[in-house]
Formats: sequence, structure tokens, C-alpha cells
Amino acid sequence: MDIAIKELPEYEVAFIRRTGSYFEPQEHWGQLIDWAISNGLYPPEQSFIGISLDNPDTVERNNCRHDACVTIPDGFEKEKHPEMQFKRMNGGDYALYPFYDIPPKLKDAYQFMYGEWLVKSDYKADPDRYNLEFNLNNPSEDPEGKCRVDLYIPIK
Repeated sequence: MDIAIKELPEYEVAFIRRTGSYFEPQEHWGQLIDWAISNGLYPPEQSFIGISLDNPDTVERNNCRHDACVTIPDGFEKEKHPEMQFKRMNGGDYALYPFYDIPPKLKDAYQFMYGEWLVKSDYKADPDRYNLEFNLNNPSEDPEGKCRVDLYIPIK
């Protein structure tokens, strides 16, 4: 697996948080996508980013938190959207793992990055920044039901 090192900019996102198993239906994505489209926020100008906030190996599965995010442009009028949460995500150096497989196997990509790649690399994980899952397709529209995700692991 070829892992590339990339520098990402700072992003501001609108997001919806869900708590529960990562392996259950993710309705918050549909809510976010509907909101984003109704506000003109969709690729290629904006990006959909998933943030898995907890490790399901150390946190009870039904307590795992996930943020479904969409980037917002400078000047977006956040005050007009009280139904949405917003946050700023720090930029910096990230290790990029290009993933293309069925969604449940994304866990394997995380295990590889943290259990093998980082251990053998000259980098350490940066716990002060989020892992970012840039969603590049809709698995329900993929002929094999696979998701294409650029998984970015923050490094230092």
C-alpha cells in the first residue's frame, strides 16, 4: 500500500453528530446531504467528510460518536442555520490511505495505519487533530456497494 504524506488546509464544516455503532445505518448522512444540497454545498466545490471520534475496540460500540460533515465556504452565513452545528478543523500533515472497499472494511484501514504503518514510519499520530474520511462516492450507487474514501491520519 502506497501511503502519501499530504498537507491539508484548515477546514470549516457544518456537521451532524450521531452516537451508536459505526456498523448500523447512518441516517445522519442523509440528513446532512439533504441540508447541504438545499444550501448549494456539494462536490466538487465542497467535500463530505466523516469523522469517527472513537475507537470501537476501546469504546462501547453503542457509545461511538461519528460526525457527518460538509465543508463550508468562507462567508457562509452560519447564523441563518441554527439547526446545524459548525466547527473548524485544523490543517497540517496527514498520511493518506486511499480506500476502496465495502464500508465495514474501513476498520481494517484504520488498523493497518495505526497498527502497522505508523509503527514502521518516521511519524507519530497527532492526537490533537481528527482522522478525516473524505467520502468520494456513494456506496449505494457503486456497482459493488463499495465506498471510495481518502482516509487522512494526522501525523507529526
